[in-house]
Amino acid sequence: MAKYLLLKHYRGAPAAVNDVPMDKWTPEEISAHIQYMNDFATRLEGTGEYVDGQALAPTGTFVRYDGEGQPPVTDGPFAETKDLIAGWMVIDVDSYERAVELAGQLSAAPGAGGRPIHEWLELRPFLGSHRTVTE
Repeated sequence: MAKYLLLKHYRGAPAAVNDVPMDKWTPEEISAHIQYMNDFATRLEGTGEYVDGQALAPTGTFVRYDGEGQPPVTDGPFAETKDLIAGWMVIDVDSYERAVELAGQLSAAPGAGGRPIHEWLELRPFLGSHRTVTE
């Protein structure tokens, strides 16, 4: 088994097919999207492939160490980047191909108009997890 991190980028990634920002969705569309994510996680819990996942707030702060005895340096309340990571999920699967398959399924979460987003998800193996290639 190998663990992979699925990152949901809402800015800084290639545009999704159904590229309507979530703040333009109706409450029903948001609920349907969240329900899809919850149902997906529940299904993977049943197969033993789900580890954890969380939605993230849209704002954050970059922090860095600035030397012994110095207070941490921050960039203020907003990160200076166009990237927004809206959430993540950790899966534990038998192969890289299975990780790609699940990322593709997660990409189909509904968005505006109830249509699948076809969003790009970043798939990253945990350090030390080796890519398993099957023939």
